[in-house]
Amino acid sequence: PDLTTPDIIVQEMIDEVKNPSNQNYPSSMGEDFFREGVARWNKVRYGVDLDPKTEVSHVIGGKEGVSDIARAYINPGDMVLCPDPGYPVYINGATNLCDGHPYIMPLKKENNFLPDLEAIEGNILKKAKMMYLNYPNNPTGATAPIEFLKEASDYAEDYNFIIVYDNPYSEFTFEDYIAPSILQVNNNHIEINSASKMFNMTGFRCGWVAGNAEIISGLRKVKSQVDSGGSIFIQKAVIKGLNEYNSSEKPDILIKNLETYENRRNILVQGLNKLGWKTDLPKATFYVWTQIPEKFCDLSCFDFIKKLLDVGVIITPGTGFGKNGEGFVRFTLTQPEERIREALERIEKLLN
Repeated sequence: PDLTTPDIIVQEMIDEVKNPSNQNYPSSMGEDFFREGVARWNKVRYGVDLDPKTEVSHVIGGKEGVSDIARAYINPGDMVLCPDPGYPVYINGATNLCDGHPYIMPLKKENNFLPDLEAIEGNILKKAKMMYLNYPNNPTGATAPIEFLKEASDYAEDYNFIIVYDNPYSEFTFEDYIAPSILQVNNNHIEINSASKMFNMTGFRCGWVAGNAEIISGLRKVKSQVDSGGSIFIQKAVIKGLNEYNSSEKPDILIKNLETYENRRNILVQGLNKLGWKTDLPKATFYVWTQIPEKFCDLSCFDFIKKLLDVGVIITPGTGFGKNGEGFVRFTLTQPEERIREALERIEKLLN
């Protein structure tokens, strides 16, 4: 996100960084108050009960959680079910770095960018050690109903693999949509979240992993050897933000920022459709994922991106997120409205 961190969180950091007790080495699994605050948030937000002593752990941003959980459980040759298109770290920074074998789960438009679990062969599921899921989704902006999470959880129970539910866009939703948690289905898996998207705190690197105590224990063993925890004053500031929640509804400190992104989304999507570039309105994330215009359907997404560069517009080719991203591109809503309108004017030159 390009917007600023909420004032109450920034002020909390300013106040707490001056306290000498917040300048010491932190616990790699997170301070007690941090884990208790995350557990409280999960109860208020999802109705999920967590033991902060065993079922919550701090991570230095969600990306660390994604990769370290693989380091804890993936051995050379282990099968990992990975979405494609998807966040590249699932395959590159997690599975491949552990010498695991990524099995590609295609995310197709006709299936609402959800993996077709029935299409995965039984012998693959028997070999699977872990599955990465991410909804609301990067790059597609797709959302997953809780019924799908139940289905995925049933598969994991039947075939004995871990689901890593990467949920950093849980609060980045529009209109009345409220994203679910896999922990609402059962507590046999883990869920990753962070302050980066929620509170526009990308540079502060503070996240958490919650869920099954045994899985969390393995993560903690890795973390105790590879990092020395996250700054205590940042942990306190994040909990200050989480404590603004009193229900599953978003608190005031989020609403204004989300309205900004919703307006940008509407300007971009309506503008593209007005130009004849058919584009769906996403319910979540700050991404707009769309197929290449029909006029250029004979081009690869990379070649189409080159044409956009000629008119001064930079977006991401779908294949940057895997081979199943071919034919798609991703816009990011991290520019002010006037820049989005300017981009639409430039795109019009190409399309017409």
